[in-house]
Amino acid sequence: MSFKLNESNFLRQFRDSDSREISKLSAAQFIQVWEHYDEDGNGYIEGEELDGFLKEFITSVNPDGSINSQVSDKDLAELKESFMEAYDDNKDGKIEIRELAQLLPMEENFLLLFRFDNPLDSSVEFMKIWSQYDTDHSGFLEADELKNFLRDILKGASKSQDVTEDQLIVYTDTMLNVFDSNKDGKLQLSEMAKLLPVKENFLTRQIFKGPSAITKEDIDGVFSLYDRDNSGTIENEELSGFLKDLLSLAKKDYDSTDLTEFEETIMKGCDTNKDGKISRKELTMILMALSEQV
Repeated sequence: MSFKLNESNFLRQFRDSDSREISKLSAAQFIQVWEHYDEDGNGYIEGEELDGFLKEFITSVNPDGSINSQVSDKDLAELKESFMEAYDDNKDGKIEIRELAQLLPMEENFLLLFRFDNPLDSSVEFMKIWSQYDTDHSGFLEADELKNFLRDILKGASKSQDVTEDQLIVYTDTMLNVFDSNKDGKLQLSEMAKLLPVKENFLTRQIFKGPSAITKEDIDGVFSLYDRDNSGTIENEELSGFLKDLLSLAKKDYDSTDLTEFEETIMKGCDTNKDGKISRKELTMILMALSEQV
């Protein structure tokens, strides 16, 4: 069996007519490519979407598709294996927008937005950044706040020319276009988490997904992940980061209000000494409850 190329190969328009290499993409063009192949808009290119992208990536080299316009099952499988080995950084079997950015040539400044020191080590860092840029404490990052975030990222990452205000506006609009899932013109917590990913939600590990006994080492590992200042308790942004990770296990889309309500529920049941912090003993209670619910 072989897969026939679509009559219209979307990627072909971006290849240089002479060299057949993909030309440097602008921010708008890169997002065009992303949205074309992420057909269901779930933030990943996966399954049939990924097969379609890979087939068109290969066959777009041909100017008109009149020759070599088919890709065999075997060729596709080999290509997919090599491609995922090279670009699927988190090994989840699908391609995120950051991973696609490694493959396609893009204008330098916009590419830097996908190459800053990422992913973050933990959601504690995420919440510190969130608090820093949510300057009006609305619980959302509006366009101006997101623009300030992008400006600082580019300023820290770029060793070349400064980014113009017009470029920043384009980049902000582009990022909102991609990550603002509910199209309300601002980013909520779960949307920003896709733009600024954390290396791993430790709480998704198998040890918390069933009746197997959680060891003292498991609890120590989680506690040290969130107790960043080694104070002996999880508090402030540490607590917010932990609760964000916990909430994301239950909800795909969530905002600051959801996080606040979730914090009230969790702390009411587990903050036995009512100090607004989580001790090692209280964390043990939460993790044991988590494993029993799965």
